[in-house]
Amino acid sequence: MAMLKDEQEKEITPGIPGDAAETAETAGGNAAEEAEKEKAEKEDVVVAGVHNYSREDSYVYPTDPWVLKKLDWFKDQKLGLMMHWGPYSQLGIVESWALSDRDADWSREGIDWEVTGEEFKKEYFALNKTFNPLRFEPEKWADLAREAGVKYLLFTTKHHDGFCMWDTQYSDYKITAEDCPFHTHKYADICAHLFESFRKRGIGIAAYFSKADWHVDSYWKDDTAKGKFKSRGPSYDPKENPEEWERFVTFTQNQIRELATGYGRLDAMWFDAGWVCKAAGQDIRLGEIIEEVRKVQPGMLCADRMIGGPYENYVTPEQCVPDKPMSIPWESCITLGTSFSFKYEDQYKSPREVICLLVDIVVKGGNLAINVGPQPDGRIPAGAVTALKGMGQWLGQFGEAIYGTRVCAPYKKDGIGFTQKDGKVYAIQTFRNEEDPVEDTVWIPYEGDFQKVTALGEDKVLSFSREKGGCRVVLEQREYDRAPVGRVFCLS
Repeated sequence: MAMLKDEQEKEITPGIPGDAAETAETAGGNAAEEAEKEKAEKEDVVVAGVHNYSREDSYVYPTDPWVLKKLDWFKDQKLGLMMHWGPYSQLGIVESWALSDRDADWSREGIDWEVTGEEFKKEYFALNKTFNPLRFEPEKWADLAREAGVKYLLFTTKHHDGFCMWDTQYSDYKITAEDCPFHTHKYADICAHLFESFRKRGIGIAAYFSKADWHVDSYWKDDTAKGKFKSRGPSYDPKENPEEWERFVTFTQNQIRELATGYGRLDAMWFDAGWVCKAAGQDIRLGEIIEEVRKVQPGMLCADRMIGGPYENYVTPEQCVPDKPMSIPWESCITLGTSFSFKYEDQYKSPREVICLLVDIVVKGGNLAINVGPQPDGRIPAGAVTALKGMGQWLGQFGEAIYGTRVCAPYKKDGIGFTQKDGKVYAIQTFRNEEDPVEDTVWIPYEGDFQKVTALGEDKVLSFSREKGGCRVVLEQREYDRAPVGRVFCLS
């Protein structure tokens, strides 16, 4: 994950790996491999750290009744809190990506001291020795999430850099290792305490996990033909080194199993690094381990991003929103600030901006995972706290039109978005700017059947009249210092 790029608002063919080009290069250059390389370069699964997303028509519906039940739960939630956090927060730069020499042109822009790429990589991998978030209080994070109206947490257990935010038994590059000063703290096993705090408040848990690991020597090493130059994929060809690749597969499956069986109930596992896939010659046999852990976690969702097939249970647009409603389960992950990771003096979206974004997503049938990068000391940035609390205030009044709803034609028209639930239709009018005019008469372009129109919140409906193409609603006059974030009408 990285910063927002305008060019990401496109769909590409699912399952085209970003590092297929590397695989073809290493394997020796026959015609088929060159064709795969050319295709991958044209349709990269990741551009500047941002994943594209799978097409609606390629979605494979699960057959497991427990998974289908969990998908219904997922579609009810609507609002998740995504959190990218790790030692990289100390630098205030993009997470992990600056380690990849292939991605140096865009990811090292925030590195403002004179070091070589090799020196930087050494310094980055040593950040664990200074990461000491003494002001981390998981209960306060969970309280804030509940106040914000958040229904599930999506937390980075491990990003591409390989640093583990739980007490893994398969790597020493972790928050609980002796060379990390936080290892003696009562909350040292961050995932354990964070997950438990959120669960106590009725908030679901999704574990982000990168399928790549740029720290472990079974994925990245220097004694290969590529030498010290590192790209997103392994530093060797898995076809030519099957034993080494199998060592990485075992390591990865062990960590997935560890998280899914030792850290309480998980509602979902969210797998990043879309170039790690069978099509790119990097098969970690994810389905094999997911089926195993589902014996312990029945129905646990699996979001294998951009891969398609039975283990991409929901689609994950990143830093963008589809133009039209999608009938499949989906979730847009979008930053509250300008970066997924913590950025010093970052600028955060206002509650108005986030609510308008949430409404646009929900009326199209999706969920919003709004991302916040915690500070290196363990606190949530003040600007993010203000935005989250403001979101919760609006949702406290109007959440009935958001949570548990489904799409309702005409979806969005004439500035009104539509959702439906329990035989009721909700018409949501949002105001993107404080200066927008607020009229006492509202046109609702809905032509379905209903008998009554009421308003949620403090507005009161004086009358309504059915007309061609919709319904005209007259409200009791109110004085506004500024336009509200949004108004909601219930048609029943």
